[in-house]
Amino acid sequence: MYKKFYQHFLNANPGVQHYASHSHHYWPDVTREAMLEYWNDSAKFVDDKWNYIFGNKIPRTQKLIADILNLSHPEQIVFAPNTHEFVGRILSCFKPGKKIRILTTDSEFYSFDRQINRLIEEQVVEVVKVPTQPFEIFENRFKEHLKAQDWDLVFFSQVFFNSGFAIKDLVGIVSQVTNPETIMVVDGYHAFMAVPTDLQAIENRIFYIAGSYKYAQGGEGACFMVVPKGTTLKPSNTGWFAGFSDLAGQGSQVVYSDDGYRFAGSTMDFSALYRLDASLSLFAEHNLSVEKIHQHVQALQKVFLSDIGQWMHPKYSKWLNEKNLLAHDLNHHGHFLTFEINSAEMTKSLHDDFYKAGIRTDYRGSRWRFGFGLYQDNHIDLNGLS
Repeated sequence: MYKKFYQHFLNANPGVQHYASHSHHYWPDVTREAMLEYWNDSAKFVDDKWNYIFGNKIPRTQKLIADILNLSHPEQIVFAPNTHEFVGRILSCFKPGKKIRILTTDSEFYSFDRQINRLIEEQVVEVVKVPTQPFEIFENRFKEHLKAQDWDLVFFSQVFFNSGFAIKDLVGIVSQVTNPETIMVVDGYHAFMAVPTDLQAIENRIFYIAGSYKYAQGGEGACFMVVPKGTTLKPSNTGWFAGFSDLAGQGSQVVYSDDGYRFAGSTMDFSALYRLDASLSLFAEHNLSVEKIHQHVQALQKVFLSDIGQWMHPKYSKWLNEKNLLAHDLNHHGHFLTFEINSAEMTKSLHDDFYKAGIRTDYRGSRWRFGFGLYQDNHIDLNGLS
């Protein structure tokens, strides 16, 4: 039904079954046109392209994102090449010498976890990492930690990258923090354009970060953050254009909210934003809501689990089965299924065997991930495995 939007990627990968949309989602064809549009605009406007981008492209993309997340202040959405840019700016809000108290989980993406571990080594942070497992009681456990003391920074994912487990009571978790000085960050990278999300009730309380590399289908290089309206935080890491009212050059009429753009990223290749804009515009044009996308993927997941349940392969069925599936509630879950294998070596071996058979998956340590996207249908063929 939706393969028509992905002809370039599909034609470039004949015979491939791509179960890695959670890692690198195929891009819709309109993103190729967007790349040419960016080149043409750069040639047309030259130095004046910043006026055009900040005055037209950015507000348009902000509005598209705001509509998806039900945000009332699109101008509070800022952009950067990657989410780590935002993490750096948020951490730079704290006074030098302050021991930052951080509550997070044991399942945050590598870039954040690696950064926090480095700061632990330097003894500038005190960190509590709440285990996500057992999933069925994670939210209650996390809420208890939130209430146990005042935290300087709370950072957690909406959908966890190493399992697909999704937070149900996002508003309830945020509401547990009563200290207005606590900075709350929600990593929505594996949720944006995958899990239906309404942030209106908490948009003025959290920093919400996500990007186009996964389910927004615009490729790498266009990440965004929702900045709470009226924040008084001033990061010492100012970024490329943060804090300026005249962002596009002398004499420009473009003016942006300082409390938002002081968190914006460094200079970036805006072809990524063009691709993101094109992808989100495509979905809006065809009334392809996150709810519809989610329903499509849930149907694919059910077919996949049914098929592997009936599949009796002498080697692979031992590993690829629901017994090894990491999940709590598949009715509220991310767009990939994760299977716990007994070792990283075995997981790599399974991944490599499937790769040779034209079946693309990926893995994180001993966890084997199968992702699903719009360009897939119910035809699952595992017969190529010897």
